[in-house]
Amino acid sequence: MAKKTDEYFSTFIVLLAYAGKAAERLYEALSEFRPETLKEQMAGLHEIEHMGDETKHRMMERLAEEFITRIDREDIVQLSNEMDEVIDKIEDILIRVYMYNIKQIRPEALRFADVIRRCCLELQAAVKEMPNFQKSIALHAAVVEVNSLEEEGDTLYVDAMRALYSEEGLAPITLVAWSETFDRFEECCDACEHLANSLERAAMKNS
Repeated sequence: MAKKTDEYFSTFIVLLAYAGKAAERLYEALSEFRPETLKEQMAGLHEIEHMGDETKHRMMERLAEEFITRIDREDIVQLSNEMDEVIDKIEDILIRVYMYNIKQIRPEALRFADVIRRCCLELQAAVKEMPNFQKSIALHAAVVEVNSLEEEGDTLYVDAMRALYSEEGLAPITLVAWSETFDRFEECCDACEHLANSLERAAMKNS
């Protein structure tokens, strides 16, 4: 039974691997920015999101057929939904860059993308500890680091928005485009923190 129920932890690892890949794709797209390739890059990111969706759906089908799991069923559903949300939020950032026809990447956007990338690495570290959640110290350390990165993202958001609204001669359409895009970056950081907290809560609840 342990082997069977551990499949959920393995699936969590797969889902967060997709989140990590999505974060790397986002960072690469922004750091080597070429507007003419955005549509192609967006399609590649969407493929990662789609694979994550399929993985989650298969896990939900398996969960519907099982009666006993190592952690509560509602925790499995919540965690998988929040993992999916992180991937969606990452994809949404690049969609906004494309939608608003952004031609040049602001330096704060790159720093934001790096924060998200580091969040995903810590989330991957945390979820790998889930099979040992009853005695894992590393899980808590990873959660604390994600919380710290989210605070870094909050500070970056405030500074980025202030710099944006302090810039003289900025076209109104550019102001709107970057305001909306920075909002998406901040929402993605929040999604990472929510997931980290949910992972620790599930671990404590089921210990």
